[in-house]
Amino acid sequence: MARLYGRMALEEYKRKRDFKKTVEPAGGKPLPAKIKGASRFVIQKHAARRLHYDFRLEMEGVLKSWALPKGLPWKRGEKHLAVEVEDHPIEYEDFEGIIPEGQYGGGTVMVWDRGNYRVYGEQPVKSLKEGKLHLVLDGEKAKDEWTLVRIRGREGEKNQWLILKTGTDAKPISKKLEDHSVKTGRTMRQIAEARDAEWESGREADASPTSKFKARIRDAIKKKKIMRL
Repeated sequence: MARLYGRMALEEYKRKRDFKKTVEPAGGKPLPAKIKGASRFVIQKHAARRLHYDFRLEMEGVLKSWALPKGLPWKRGEKHLAVEVEDHPIEYEDFEGIIPEGQYGGGTVMVWDRGNYRVYGEQPVKSLKEGKLHLVLDGEKAKDEWTLVRIRGREGEKNQWLILKTGTDAKPISKKLEDHSVKTGRTMRQIAEARDAEWESGREADASPTSKFKARIRDAIKKKKIMRL
C-alpha cells in the first residue's frame, strides 16, 4: 500500500523534471531496509537560485520534504521557516551532485546530514496530517529534538511550516562541518567541480553521444592532472 501511495505521491515531482537531462532519481525502485522502529531522514544542502537546506523524512514510501532557507535552528525556542515542497522518491536520500542548469532546482546538492528519526507518539502519518511533528533526530550532525508545526495554507496547496528547536539547546555545527558532506566528505565547491554524479548515477547508458564525449574529455583531464602530481 505504501509503495502504491508513493508512486501516486511522486506525480508532481516527476512533472517538474526532465529525466533525460537530470540524473536525479525517478523513483519506482524497491524500498531499502530500515532499522526497526525508526525511519530515515536526510538533509541536503542545495545551492540553487538561493542556498537552502532540503529536510526530508521517509514516510509512506516517499520522502516528505521541506525547504529550510536558514537550515535547522540550534537554540531552544528558536524557529525557522520550513516551506513544504513536493514529495521525493526514497532514492533521493542518497543523491549528491549537480542538477543541470535549466532544470527544476538546478544547482549543487550535498548530502549534508542523514540518519534515523522517530516521532513522539509513533504515529508520524497522523502527526503530519494534524500539522505537528515532534521529531527526535539521530543523524551524524543533528542529534536532538525538533518540532515541525504547520502555520498556514489553503486546501489543496502546499503549506508553510515552522521548524522549532525543542528540548534543550544543541551545539551549532562548526564552520568546517557546515561545508562537509556526510556521504563523501567533500565541500560544495568540490562537488560542483567534480560533477561526477552526472556520469556515475547509473544513467550513462541513456546519455546522449555528446554527453558521453564530454564525460570522456573530463576523465582525460583528471588523469592528466594526476600524472602531473
